[in-house]
Amino acid sequence: MPKRQLQGVVVSDKQEKTIVVRVERRYTHPVMKKTVRRTKKYYAHDETNEYHVGDIVWIEERRPISRLKRWEAIRGEKKKVVV
Repeated sequence: MPKRQLQGVVVSDKQEKTIVVRVERRYTHPVMKKTVRRTKKYYAHDETNEYHVGDIVWIEERRPISRLKRWEAIRGEKKKVVV
């Protein structure tokens, strides 16, 4: 079975080799018929401490690394720095 992949934004990188990624999903409310946004936070493994707050990353399911980490950052796009 293929591993799930999700796209999200890094909201915290304070921990060593760990990032917190906010993943947003949109769906139509069954009664209101209005588009609703729901977010969920995932703890992901970042071996090289490469990603920082604001970066867009793709995370992939993997075996448990710790109590909370079950995802791994596989690729990402750096936030644009405006000078």
